[in-house]
Amino acid sequence: MISTPDGPPGDSAEQRDAEALIVAGLSAELRVSLTPRSFALPDGVRLTIDGVADAPTILVEALAHQGPPKSAQKAKVVTDALKLLWVDRVLFGGEARKILALSDTAAAGHFQGRSWMAAAFRDLGIEVRVVSLPDAVREKIRRAQERQFR
Repeated sequence: MISTPDGPPGDSAEQRDAEALIVAGLSAELRVSLTPRSFALPDGVRLTIDGVADAPTILVEALAHQGPPKSAQKAKVVTDALKLLWVDRVLFGGEARKILALSDTAAAGHFQGRSWMAAAFRDLGIEVRVVSLPDAVREKIRRAQERQFR
């Protein structure tokens, strides 16, 4: 696949919009204000976290994928988990609550079950949560995934 002006392969406006809805839904569930935030780390590296709350400190990465994850989605979730762990360690001394927020139970199952990834997330203090999206949004994501041959 070729990268588009909208983002890298496997990325779509539908998925980015849905990820914002996931963060908003989790924000409502947790009763905290989660907002995207960019950070500059001490070594000059810059990165963005999908949702951050200050008190208590919560770091959230969202994934809108629908259906069981393929290897690319598994890699994305593991990459997001590493980002959460690193930002927490460098900026928050390992004290932040870290959450991977997905919007589909089939997509989240691999990361909540008996896989090594699920066990590692539990051991590392990374929560995996499912945040429901409206059916119309889920359908838009599915169509986008079909376009991307996923």
